[in-house]
Amino acid sequence: MIVITGGAGFIGSAMLWELNKHGTTDIIVVDDLGSTATGKWKNLSGLSFTDFIHKNEFISWLADNRLPEISTVIHMGAISATTETDASLLMANNYNYSKELAMLCASRKIRFIYASSAATYGDGRRGYNDEEENLKRLRPLNMYGYSKQLFDLWALKTGILKQAVGLKFFNVFGPNEYHKTDMCSVVFKAFQQIKETGTVQLFESHRDDYPHGEQMRDFIYVKDCTALISWLIENQTIHGVFNVGTGQARSFNDLVKATFSALGLESKIQYTPMPETLRDKYQYFTQAEISKLRSYGYTQPLTSLEEGVKDYVNNYLDSDSPYFDNQNP
Repeated sequence: MIVITGGAGFIGSAMLWELNKHGTTDIIVVDDLGSTATGKWKNLSGLSFTDFIHKNEFISWLADNRLPEISTVIHMGAISATTETDASLLMANNYNYSKELAMLCASRKIRFIYASSAATYGDGRRGYNDEEENLKRLRPLNMYGYSKQLFDLWALKTGILKQAVGLKFFNVFGPNEYHKTDMCSVVFKAFQQIKETGTVQLFESHRDDYPHGEQMRDFIYVKDCTALISWLIENQTIHGVFNVGTGQARSFNDLVKATFSALGLESKIQYTPMPETLRDKYQYFTQAEISKLRSYGYTQPLTSLEEGVKDYVNNYLDSDSPYFDNQNP
């Protein structure tokens, strides 16, 4: 039995699809679906799993041995908004809940794979090295990133990382992210703007060394993320913290141009001032160092930006089947 927390969310539901694709359906989904207005439940429709448990019940059920034997917990559940200002809420969900779950998994020798974040790297001045000795040097720019860093440090200090895997996701895009509203990827937002106005708006740069739209990110397609997690499930002896990115930074201009290209259109981009509240917390450059992951034997090729955007746009956003399901490869 495999458990996916945040299983109705973006990466969680994509992981459910990945497991189904390989014939695995013995899965428990843990989440909070919220109201029907978010439509988050649609991420589960068309996918196969054994049971659904509310996130507030899961830890007590696991502690009381009320669940079948579990081999792996894929812990994707979290508050993922980098703009969240309720520090106590972030600590309760991203830190304390994760600690309880990690300790229970360790005591029962359950494989524990959890989501960290590239937001832990802050402005990048301390690099993007995922070696464990570098974790203490990081200075996140927002409370979300700090909550994730605190858990990384706790897992390192307590020895949890000797049997668990933390994944520092960089800028992930792909199907099933629509419910994230403002936190949706620029691909999703660009597609919507193109359909509505024919033009995409990007933030101006407020640094002389970056032209408008040339702020850079390591964009990774969600299918590459789920393929990696699937590999980690099969390779139980691997543990530690790993970056999850392509290892190649690309500009927002590149991303938007790829979206226009996937639709067969000429690019039309407008640049607007960045809100004052974001300027001192904005990352102008991120690029995952993935040599550590490769050294552990992960050799699968990663999807290029253009290929990922094309698949996402043509086979999901601009189609009648926008969600992952058992009939959509």
